[in-house]
Amino acid sequence: MIIIFIVIALVGALVSSQLRSRFREYSQVPLSAGLSGKEVAEKMLRDNGIYDVQVTSAQGFLSDHYNPSDKTVNLSPDVYSGRSIAAAAVAAHECGHAVQHATAYSMLQFRSAMVPVVKVSSTLGQWVLMAGVLLLYFRGNDFVLLIGIIMFAASTLFSLVTLPVEYDASNRALKWLDQTGLTSNQEHDKAKDALKWAARTYVVAAVGSLVTLLYYISIFTGRRD
Repeated sequence: MIIIFIVIALVGALVSSQLRSRFREYSQVPLSAGLSGKEVAEKMLRDNGIYDVQVTSAQGFLSDHYNPSDKTVNLSPDVYSGRSIAAAAVAAHECGHAVQHATAYSMLQFRSAMVPVVKVSSTLGQWVLMAGVLLLYFRGNDFVLLIGIIMFAASTLFSLVTLPVEYDASNRALKWLDQTGLTSNQEHDKAKDALKWAARTYVVAAVGSLVTLLYYISIFTGRRD
C-alpha cells in the first residue's frame, strides 16, 4: 500500500510540474486577439448574459477561482493582466464556472452544497482517523475509526464530484473561445493542452483520496474480521 501512495505522490508532483511548465510556456505566447485575461472573462460573461459577476484580481500563482457565494471570478495577476493564450484559457475556464452557476448546473450545485460538510471533514477527518486507528489497535474500539471513515468519505466524494465540474467548465471555455474566434486553431490547441493539465491535477487528487479511503476501510474491515 505504501508503494501505491508513493506512486500517486510522484504522479501528482509530475502533473503539477507539467501544469506549471505549460502555463509558463503558453504565458509567453501572445493571444492574437490581444485581449487581457480580465477582458476575456468580461466578454465571456457578457456573451452568456451574465452581468452580476465581478472579475477581480487575486494574489498568488495559479490561484484563479470562481466564488459562487459572492459571484466573483478571481484571477491571479498573470492571468488578470496577461494577454497570452494561457491567460485567456484560464480566464475562460473560471467563467465556465460562472456559467455553470447561472444555468444551475447540477454537479456544481451538489458540490457547493457539500462545502460546509467538507470544511469540517477536511479539518478534522485526518485527526479522527489517526485516533480511530490507535483506539482500534490498543482498545479494540472501532467506532471512532468508522466516524473518521465517514468524514473522509465526504471529502473523497467532493473530490470525485469536482471532476465533472472542472471538465465541464473547460469544455464550456474551449467551445466559447472557438465560437468567438478569439483563438486560432493553433492557439486553441495550446489552450486545450493547458486546461488538460490543470484538470489532471484534480484527477490525481481524486484518485489519491479514493485510495486513502479504501486503505482505511481495509483496516476497519480487517480488524472486524
